[in-house]
Amino acid sequence: MASPRDVRGGEPRTRSTPETAIPAASPHAEQRLAAAFLARHPTEAARLLETADVPEIVEVLGSQPAEYAAAALRSVTPDRAARLFATAPVDVARSWIEAWNPNRAAGALARLEADERDRVLAGLEPGHAEELRVLMTYPPDSAGALMDPRITTFRPDATVTDVVSRLRTFQRRRVQDVFLVDTEGRLAGSLPLQAVVLADPDEVLSSLARSPAPSIHATSPREQVIEDMNTHRVGSLPVVDFDGRVLGVLRQEELVSAAQQEATADLAKMVGASADERALSSPFFSVKKRLPWLQINLLTAFLAASVVALFEDTIAKFTALAVLLPVVAGQSGNTGSQALAVTMRGLALREVRVSQWWAVAWKEIIAGATNGVAVAFTTSLAVWVWSRSAGLAMVIAVSMVISMTLAGFSGALIPMILTSLRQDPAQSSSIILTTVTDVVGFFSFLGIATALSSML
Repeated sequence: MASPRDVRGGEPRTRSTPETAIPAASPHAEQRLAAAFLARHPTEAARLLETADVPEIVEVLGSQPAEYAAAALRSVTPDRAARLFATAPVDVARSWIEAWNPNRAAGALARLEADERDRVLAGLEPGHAEELRVLMTYPPDSAGALMDPRITTFRPDATVTDVVSRLRTFQRRRVQDVFLVDTEGRLAGSLPLQAVVLADPDEVLSSLARSPAPSIHATSPREQVIEDMNTHRVGSLPVVDFDGRVLGVLRQEELVSAAQQEATADLAKMVGASADERALSSPFFSVKKRLPWLQINLLTAFLAASVVALFEDTIAKFTALAVLLPVVAGQSGNTGSQALAVTMRGLALREVRVSQWWAVAWKEIIAGATNGVAVAFTTSLAVWVWSRSAGLAMVIAVSMVISMTLAGFSGALIPMILTSLRQDPAQSSSIILTTVTDVVGFFSFLGIATALSSML
């Protein structure tokens, strides 16, 4: 018995039976039949497109009108659509993309390797290609900028066997969690890869997945990303657009690297250097970035010096005070820096909010006062041994407790105030804190010494 004509080529044949011979459908009839199926049942066609070989899909869809092929492609997972774009001839891929929504086309193209993406974009009109490139960019330090767009997604009706088979084709792609999307590309659920591996091969993903799945918006800042990762305790977090469509994935490795970069940048900014400066940057670049902050720091130093000038007569009468000034200023400065570092870390990791300023400040007041008492005891003992003056020992002890308590309070409060004013606390907190601790330390020490001058 003769076999029907193969859909990929060959001459039409007939199927013979003892009763009659029915001619096989012509190539044009088969194309019309495929076009009608794509036009009327794009969702059902998409299910077939998810499991068929990519070259075979390209061959079938390439012979269909672009609007019918695009309708079916809109119902497949974005990762699958991206592979079809990369495999199809440039002119065919261009016709499909032009029939697509630009946002969804950009989301699919972002999943390709850079060379594959550039090849597809090169076949588009320059204006259209530039529009898609813009849609694939996100603000710096946002979830979209940190994510890996090469995310593998699956339909909820896919089986464990389908997942394992697909994942074996992505040997260079790291997969920690499996994400499910509906026919519109919206996030429909997630499950860890371990659950897939341990499940029955015929199990459907929708029965294993958890829904709703945690996700984060592409424009969310880095701080929100870190908070959500800590809240949900997941190894990877899908990134979605305003419509809930999956754009990419954030993994712990990217977040750790981003957090390290942020920490080193904050260290540079806290001392008035630029986050853009490197160890081998040109001297002129370094001067350009550092000099403005050095000038500001000079003004604050004059402010602290003016406080010392108020007590010029007291210092002239008791020269030992000048010797002990750096001790008070140094201890209060270190206390404030400790409180500042802990508070800024809490703000960066979203452990605390600005609304919790009093709880943080009170904790630092208690810590500063307690440390102040302990340090004051040691300092006063050393001063008494050195000067044999009980009055001088008492003055430095009292001023040490006051200055360290206020320094801890300032170290907690300054970054809170700057954050509430929408300013970067890492950029200027250190300079402000240094001024405050110097002024408070000098004023408390010299002020108490002046008040108790009869005991010195």
